[in-house]
Amino acid sequence: MYEGLYRGSQKHQADLKNVLERAWSNGLDKIIITGGSLEESHSAHKLALSDERLFCTVGCHPTRCNEFESSGNPDDYLESLSKLIRSAHGKVVAVGETGLDYDRLQFCSKEIQKKYFEIQLKLSKLHDLPLFLHNRNTGGDFLEILQKHAGDLPKGVVHSFDGSLEEMESLVNLGYYIGINGCSLKTKENLEVVKKIPEDKLLLETDCPWCEVRPTHAGFPFVKTKFDAVKKEKWNPDLMVKSRNEPATMTQILEIVAAIRDELEEKLCEIVYNNTIRLFFNK
Repeated sequence: MYEGLYRGSQKHQADLKNVLERAWSNGLDKIIITGGSLEESHSAHKLALSDERLFCTVGCHPTRCNEFESSGNPDDYLESLSKLIRSAHGKVVAVGETGLDYDRLQFCSKEIQKKYFEIQLKLSKLHDLPLFLHNRNTGGDFLEILQKHAGDLPKGVVHSFDGSLEEMESLVNLGYYIGINGCSLKTKENLEVVKKIPEDKLLLETDCPWCEVRPTHAGFPFVKTKFDAVKKEKWNPDLMVKSRNEPATMTQILEIVAAIRDELEEKLCEIVYNNTIRLFFNK
């Protein structure tokens, strides 16, 4: 989308430079680019090398795990991920995005997802890197796998969390951080869970270009910072594109979470920033 491509159709010129300029001017200090496959991980790493403030993850998203087998040699696919981590010049800060997603089984079966989730956990242990984790509607399988490996892995973050209070508490008890973005703030039930996340396990994120905060979300009334945006067909390099999220909207996530937790934005910002540094950059 930051190349102006939407479902294969070119709508405007590439504008990643403008997107990053908005991010830096809105107070972001570092950005982690997520890898969702071997190819995406290489692209994320290449982009991370372009700026000292950019970093990346390396891994295979649960809905892409068929790539291990379609590659012809799953061991070689895993080794290619490992090789990228070894040669990444300190730019790789986590293994992932990996985990389980049962909402989109049309892309990858449960059995394949579980198999290669556990296999990718080996990368975290091998390279002493935290995990960047995905969990959607897994009926306890995700938590069961993490419990199986408890004490054997570096910890990580369960990003875009929208689970129950009990699930959140179980993950925190295992030592995992909870990542909150616009998709985590849709319902009143979501907000009640976010209120109860221990402050030393709370992370904020945008998951852009997805997960923008929408007017229909329960958290939307707490947004104070608004950004001018236009439809992609009327693209303007100085404005955001409607329905395409950007890193700069981290400000909105902070405002919502601070409001529902009844905390000062400045204090919460410092807490979350320090949590982020401790998890991903304290090497």
